[in-house]
Amino acid sequence: MPERFLGIDTSNYRTSAAVYDASSGAWRNEGGLLSVPEGAIGLRQSDALFQHTVRLHEKIGSLPSGEVRAIGVSTRPRAVEGSYMPCFLAGESVARSAAHLLSVPLFAVSHQQGHIAAAALSAGRLDLLDGSLLAWHLSGGTSELLLVRQGEDGLPGCTCVGGTTDLAAGQLIDRTGALLGLPFPSGAALDKLALQARPEKGFAPKVADSRFSLSGMQNQVENRQKAAEPAQLARFALETVANAVVKASDQAVRRYGGPILCAGGVMASEVIRARMREAFGDAVYFAEPALSGDNAVGAAVLASRLYERMKT
Repeated sequence: MPERFLGIDTSNYRTSAAVYDASSGAWRNEGGLLSVPEGAIGLRQSDALFQHTVRLHEKIGSLPSGEVRAIGVSTRPRAVEGSYMPCFLAGESVARSAAHLLSVPLFAVSHQQGHIAAAALSAGRLDLLDGSLLAWHLSGGTSELLLVRQGEDGLPGCTCVGGTTDLAAGQLIDRTGALLGLPFPSGAALDKLALQARPEKGFAPKVADSRFSLSGMQNQVENRQKAAEPAQLARFALETVANAVVKASDQAVRRYGGPILCAGGVMASEVIRARMREAFGDAVYFAEPALSGDNAVGAAVLASRLYERMKT
């Protein structure tokens, strides 16, 4: 029987199913963005849950068939008390049913833990999950700098040590994209536009103890929109996020040490990646773009690690 593991993730904006081969490290993810009405910058949970229910079987059906050792599924945003979003129920229901019918173990993980595992796999450094590291989860709804250490349950234990105190980086990016008429979510399109701009320093948010505020930056972006070229406005927004992320990372490294692992869709930005590489060199690791955003590969990877732990 091959060392294959199934992963399922039904986040707020993407339906994903993946197969991961622990013996070769090969993976395949089948995912798709949920439909968001034109001009909108989000979805109601009831709409997201419905779309996942309709689409998940298609994603699983697109994966190569074959036996699996275990199933990993994201059941909540973070591994903390009270963390809950209805959209994850679609994936959990299918995963529990499949595990029962296939008589294989089911491992519940958090969406955030899946992001970290997928980033480590993509960077070729799954060994990072066995030690201590700093990890960014920078996405549409989350901007957290995490101190990650393996928990007693074998999963990445995440303690938030920095990040935004209000508006998430992805929210600032999506709202900037909306001002420019870009599709939602706007990260990829905004980054592409920003790379066409002249060098731009952006605004430098105040950062203390690795924490910063981005709410005032929305006003800055809106004020600049009246006179700035679209590409320059896009660059301003991304460089502003990069300024905060780099400074927060530097403060955390001085306190906790490195390395730094970067996960989440916002971290797919070439503008932000370039700034992080410039600041931290070989001590910073990134997921490839396909594994930066929401995906089910991380859940499958964690299932493989928990399965091996269960056997010992």
